Amino acid sequence: MKAAVGDRITMAAEHVGERVREGTIREVHGESGAPPYLVEWSDGHTGLIHPGPGSVLKCEPAETGNPTT
Repeated sequence: MKAAVGDRITMAAEHVGERVREGTIREVHGESGAPPYLVEWSDGHTGLIHPGPGSVLKCEPAETGNPTT
């Protein structure tokens, strides 16, 4: 997985009944976009994550506000 500062990240719930977590990557600590990532979650909390085997994550580029043609 590779990401950049400003990318949106979605992390699947670990347990049944838990909500999916969404946030924005604020810092990338690995080389060439690799984890760990400092994430600001939608609830306002921040945390350093290092996705392990079996993690279900989706990273999407940050919206620039400039449509591509």
